[in-house]
Amino acid sequence: MDKKEPQKISVELGKDEAEGTYTNLALITHSTSEFIIDFAKLLPGLPKAKVCARMIMTPQNAKALMKTLEVNVSRYEEHFGEITLPGKPPSEFGFQTSDVKN
Repeated sequence: MDKKEPQKISVELGKDEAEGTYTNLALITHSTSEFIIDFAKLLPGLPKAKVCARMIMTPQNAKALMKTLEVNVSRYEEHFGEITLPGKPPSEFGFQTSDVKN
């Protein structure tokens, strides 16, 4: 059987997107058909965070993203050393999950 070569995708990066947006908080919710990830900025001492971007994706794409992040974090740690987290568990610092029911 002939192996198909992977399809090449051209990705355009606009000027505003190339600058990036800082985020230190991600809130993740999901339903049966989608994952919603809100990226926000939480400033020290302030009780309110501002969402800077919302990403909506299928469960399949969310799982693919998770696996890709796992691979890239492993590569990073192999090169630069282990990433340590603050004393609080990740669920209390920067990341929260909740269920949305359809």
